[in-house]
Amino acid sequence: MSCAHTTEYDDRSWTAPEPDSTDGCADCAAIGSTVWAHLRMCLACGHVACCDSSPHRHATNHHRDTGHPVMRSFEPGEDWRWCYEDKRIV
Repeated sequence: MSCAHTTEYDDRSWTAPEPDSTDGCADCAAIGSTVWAHLRMCLACGHVACCDSSPHRHATNHHRDTGHPVMRSFEPGEDWRWCYEDKRIV
């Protein structure tokens, strides 16, 4: 499933950015928190942030701050994406 915001990511020539953290939520680390539920990675810039089930909801904050529309799960074995603009899994 895709949407207008994922077309560039569906192109076989697109390469995912490197994650800016492999140890957890980059924003939580910046404030000294180690409490998050699940991690997401921005497909535009590679920013790794915590999901809305986490206390700080940094992935959603990243979308609000940057306008980057699509995150993917950064959990092992998961490959789904979330479009903030369309509010659905893509």
